[in-house]
Amino acid sequence: MKISDGEKLILLMLSELYDNLEIEGEIEPKFIQSAIFSNNLWAIPWKYSGIPFEDQDDPEIVKEVLDILDMWSFIEHSYEQLSAEEKAHVEEAAKPFGKDPKFPGFDGNNESSYMGIASFIVNDLERFEEFKGRNFNSHCPSLDGHGRMLSVFEEIRKNMNFGPLSVDDLTRILKERVHPSNRENA
Repeated sequence: MKISDGEKLILLMLSELYDNLEIEGEIEPKFIQSAIFSNNLWAIPWKYSGIPFEDQDDPEIVKEVLDILDMWSFIEHSYEQLSAEEKAHVEEAAKPFGKDPKFPGFDGNNESSYMGIASFIVNDLERFEEFKGRNFNSHCPSLDGHGRMLSVFEEIRKNMNFGPLSVDDLTRILKERVHPSNRENA
């Protein structure tokens, strides 16, 4: 969504009026303010899909973050379904990332755009609610690892039938977090 600087100012002023006058409508003033201040304007048509906005493609970075969140949602859900024995197998086979795998987020210093978009998707758009309340700062670069994992996940996903990931698939994906130069058999 493209909004001029003047339109941003008008929207912010209107949203403040809505807020201060406690007007109850379908448009949430806090969401509009958050989308403008965080420069996540692409999210306004998502939130208000009933409004016939012009068709537009989401920014590539948004698509990438969505793919990563989706993958981690599958990972966490699948891991929760495992037996204690299966969890122990994943922990050992996917060291050091196999024990209770959780979405680590993105590096706040070098991947802050990704971190901000992930936070906005979860907290403002209320998608991937299993990640709500988490800190999305991994404090170390994570994009390369997510990318390696995602390439394996997408290959596996082509043959999935809506069920959780198998132990072997989960292990394969998690092992990709280890940089190839740090693998024993590299």
